[in-house]
Amino acid sequence: MTHDIYQITLPTPYAVGDVHSYIIKNDMITLIDAGVHTKEAWEAFNQQLKTLNLQPKDIDQIVLTHHHPDHIGLVGRLDHIDKIYGHSLVHKWLTRDEEYLQLYLSFFNELYSKWGVPEHFQDIERALKYTLKFSTQSALTNVLKEGDSIPGMEGFVVMETPGHAESHISLLNKDTNEFLAGDFLLKHISSNPLLEPPLQKGEERPKPLLRYRESMKRVLKYSFSNIYPGHGEIFSDHQKLIRDRLVKQEKRAYKVLDYIRETPSTPFEVCQYLFPKHYQTQFGLTMSETVGQLDYLCSIGEIEQVTDDKLIRYTARHSLTTR
Repeated sequence: MTHDIYQITLPTPYAVGDVHSYIIKNDMITLIDAGVHTKEAWEAFNQQLKTLNLQPKDIDQIVLTHHHPDHIGLVGRLDHIDKIYGHSLVHKWLTRDEEYLQLYLSFFNELYSKWGVPEHFQDIERALKYTLKFSTQSALTNVLKEGDSIPGMEGFVVMETPGHAESHISLLNKDTNEFLAGDFLLKHISSNPLLEPPLQKGEERPKPLLRYRESMKRVLKYSFSNIYPGHGEIFSDHQKLIRDRLVKQEKRAYKVLDYIRETPSTPFEVCQYLFPKHYQTQFGLTMSETVGQLDYLCSIGEIEQVTDDKLIRYTARHSLTTR
């Protein structure tokens, strides 16, 4: 079944720049993602709806690709909508689940200490407040999982595509091969695989870069037509893009391996080495990327984690490696 898909572009306060939401017109009006909670974004949202002869009250339902604030921010402003769909983890962020947010804080405080992160980078509570500032409180009404369909979006099925976020889903139209990708696939940049806590205290933490690589490899077999991303231009030919990114990730990992072979290091030390110009101003992003490379090297048996004096360091398992 064909659908009319319209892109809405909203400003954000983030370095990534504008974010896209999408309106799907069918028997129902569906909003895919909801921008960031700022005055500028809300005004731009209303103005662009007018060009489609719509008002916010005309939107029947919202589908959220993941929980980041530039994708869920305006949900609370659309409080007439009684159908809000997304991954179960999105609900915890929309409702600001206190138990989960406390787990989030304790997870990063504990790991940052073990990873050798200096105290002035460890203000996790301030970073969390900044994140919550750009979203509004609401709640999911329907949880989506792999293979689900959504009323009013006939032909689309849910694909779980974790990596950039554990909550990330994408939507594939089986009839047209159109793909609503959120931040899973972007043409101009590779999505950051961002660190997150496990759902329950004591569980193994997610390994976002490994999850992201699995998600990318999974969709290589598909022949998408148009890919509608959360940032940047609409595009196609995702197979080449994915293969190039997988190779680039592996090259960066071996750069990390060469460094660790010379000097067994904490994740923070590796982060400084990889991102000397950016780790101070974009600490969360660079630390997530660094730990992703370490997880990848551990997964292929090139390095191992050792704990000494309450610090975690990584050391090479072999003196030489085959590239």
